[in-house]
Amino acid sequence: MDILFLQYPKCSTCQKAYKWLKNNNINITSRDISKDNPNKEELATWIKRSGLPTGKFFNTSGKIYKENNLKEKVKSAPENELIDILASNGMVVKRPLIVTDGFVLAGFNEEEWSEKLK
Repeated sequence: MDILFLQYPKCSTCQKAYKWLKNNNINITSRDISKDNPNKEELATWIKRSGLPTGKFFNTSGKIYKENNLKEKVKSAPENELIDILASNGMVVKRPLIVTDGFVLAGFNEEEWSEKLK
């Protein structure tokens, strides 16, 4: 299984997730979300594959999210507009993300990751 790991190296949760992946001998391709932001097509595909609402792909604790009051926009904006916002800056996207051909995991939940990746 090819696994894409989207992360921000300075993020403590991403560091914890990366360590968990290595400790469990899970091979990944790593991508720095701050330097190589997902594009609209990738995001649309991943959101659909995840089964999660688009709002779950926002980094709600991030500076950009708070400064731009995206909380209200996420509640009311159409999906295509939300995907445009996500594609505009990798720091707006929740991380880490695990992307495979079969599923997408948003955020690090050790129990969920164990179930899906082991």
